Amino acid sequence: MKSAQTPLYIWQYAAWPRCHYDMQVLAQPLAEARQQLGVLAGKAQAIGLARNDLQTLRQDILVQEAIATAAIEGQQLDVAQVRSSVMRKLGFNDTGSSARDVDGLIEVMFDATNNLATALDEDRLCRWQSALFPGGTSGIQRIQVGQFRSFAEPMQIISGRAGKEVVHYRAPDSAQVNTDMAVFLAWFNAPAEQIHHVDGIIRAAIAHLWFETIHPFEDGNGRIGRAIIDRALAQDAQTQQLGVAGLISMSRTLQQHRKAYYDALHQAQTGDLDITPWVSWFLKLFTTACQHTQQSISQAILKAQFWSDHLHSDFNQRQRKTLQKLLDAGDGGFLGGMTAEKHSKITGASKATATRDLADLLQKGAVISCGIGKATKYLINVEGWNQSV
Repeated sequence: MKSAQTPLYIWQYAAWPRCHYDMQVLAQPLAEARQQLGVLAGKAQAIGLARNDLQTLRQDILVQEAIATAAIEGQQLDVAQVRSSVMRKLGFNDTGSSARDVDGLIEVMFDATNNLATALDEDRLCRWQSALFPGGTSGIQRIQVGQFRSFAEPMQIISGRAGKEVVHYRAPDSAQVNTDMAVFLAWFNAPAEQIHHVDGIIRAAIAHLWFETIHPFEDGNGRIGRAIIDRALAQDAQTQQLGVAGLISMSRTLQQHRKAYYDALHQAQTGDLDITPWVSWFLKLFTTACQHTQQSISQAILKAQFWSDHLHSDFNQRQRKTLQKLLDAGDGGFLGGMTAEKHSKITGASKATATRDLADLLQKGAVISCGIGKATKYLINVEGWNQSV
């Protein structure tokens, strides 16, 4: 319980934003984070930077990250629209539909991890925020777009129904935002030699907490704050020459730990200037994110090996479509196993044709089967996958 003399929020301390952390406490989680990042870099190299598999993986991760960062804010995006937007942004022909706000989010995420030599300045942040709200509204409510907030009312994070609201956090007043952001951006853009003592992953943790504490925009702070994480990590990867930019699934991992994420932010923002617990939590989450991507890379390698093993198997288009479904389902298999009926629905083939397709895949060793008669199920034949129905 804070006394009447103790500030409610971290930004109310006279020494703000000069936060500090204990490197002795962080040494272990930082070492683990760096180790897992190294493993990730090795796996990425194993795919081969020149192969399409790594580019495809980056595309898939960008799609997943876009969906996740929106979901953290309670926004559900259409997967097909996100994928179409990503493909067009990467220069591929795609006739699928998308929405302006989806395109804007992809633009922000792409810009965050590219053009790393250019500064992260007020103009860039404001353009990011404008891209998230192309109509100038959040839902049906008009908001300040393309500028830091300037309204006199308190900027608060509130939950609960009308009349029984709970204030979780109050950001600095709007009149303070320009000054606070100028200090933040000067720190973020400082040459590496000036902040050489700050580890790159820790820098990402500090940057996210600092930005979210200021909460400079009327809306979109969470998505932009997570884009800042991605930018800081991409800069660290570039400095370390690791080749993993765009491969670390931070937003998806944050979504999976959404409550813990908000709790950790809240504790840091309502604590004192010692941010060791926040940085420690962030490092552990980063480690988990690296491990998730390692698993994705391992799956990608196995998928590529499957197609290589069956380079001369002469599958028809129906069979390829079903095999891709089974491969995308990953280790553990397609839910309930593949059946002639499911293959028929996926490809539009007749029941008789579907049965012949699957029998041919079994004969070619592309799938394995279990059960008999109408109860026969088919599983993708990938060595090392622990599949069961």
